[in-house]
Amino acid sequence: MDARPASPSGPIRIAVLPGDGIGPEVTQQAIECLVILSDAFGLGLRFTDYDFGGVAIDAHGDPLPAETLEAARAADAILMGAIGGPKWAGLAQTPETGLLRLRKELGLFANLRPARMIPGMEDLSPLKADLVTGIDILVVRELTGGLYFGAHVLENDHASDVCAYSRAEIERIAHVAFGLARNRSGRVTSVDKANVLASSKLWRRVVMEVAAGYPDVVLDHLYVDAAAMELIKNPRRFDVILTENLFGDILSDELSVIPGSIGLLGSASTGSGGGGLFEPIHGSAPDIAGQDRANPAGMMESAAMMLDMLGEGRAAEILRAAVRATLLDGIRTADLGGTARCSEFGDAVRAALKIAVQVAA
Repeated sequence: MDARPASPSGPIRIAVLPGDGIGPEVTQQAIECLVILSDAFGLGLRFTDYDFGGVAIDAHGDPLPAETLEAARAADAILMGAIGGPKWAGLAQTPETGLLRLRKELGLFANLRPARMIPGMEDLSPLKADLVTGIDILVVRELTGGLYFGAHVLENDHASDVCAYSRAEIERIAHVAFGLARNRSGRVTSVDKANVLASSKLWRRVVMEVAAGYPDVVLDHLYVDAAAMELIKNPRRFDVILTENLFGDILSDELSVIPGSIGLLGSASTGSGGGGLFEPIHGSAPDIAGQDRANPAGMMESAAMMLDMLGEGRAAEILRAAVRATLLDGIRTADLGGTARCSEFGDAVRAALKIAVQVAA
């Protein structure tokens, strides 16, 4: 993910898409943290909310209103909560179709999903501590091709979904993965199903060609079923996982459980220009919406990834450190076996932030 410095000529415009379910709750907690950092370091962050997802369908009849799309195009970055829910299932335009449109319109072809084991929290993983200690995995998922964007046919007795990839689409996502691996442990595992699928055969061939330009990065290949097993058997074998849209969606959700909860993980979606979109990987969880029970840590990690993209790495690490300290102090939400409310967790992180920014000043 390319970092860029904050513009000295004016404020940094953040388009906020709180969305549905628990989205507004976790988004608010993260923004309050960002305000502290912006004020302390003079970042000039300016936040404006826009309707998106189910709430936009209710208000405008469209999950991605024109005003929201225009604001997203003009923003320096986009912070999104969560979308969807049973209320809008089965509609011609669902919250999810709005998200697919947003990705396509903004050219957000690279989805980055990091998963790290926080030292001292190994007991929360469903895997044995010796398997998960020290894991630091980044899934690089192609985001605007494959089955999600192919032709879909649904009839009474027949259905089909087309999975198509071009050479150019594979090349650009492969360059992202290899470039990121250079600043990590220097290993890329490309995941496909090249023993069966034509699109995967092209994927493997093109990834190998791109790899020739990165002699300092080690490349290996796994079929998606083998990769799913290895994530459970030996997750430390992975550094960067490069894969197509559907496989990346499934594998990153599997991976998200290993550090303890899907509520801990954030993501970034980036493209060839403009601001990226930053969101936690969890869903809208309508069953707990409005109950102050959600885990905002994944949204805070997404905010930290946004700060990295804006060239504010120091602020990003201070935010991550405050979240880690809060978790290690035992202040944890229900998904992590704790009793803290969403707002209580946010208050604890902000208390840690205030101390940290005073020290850093």
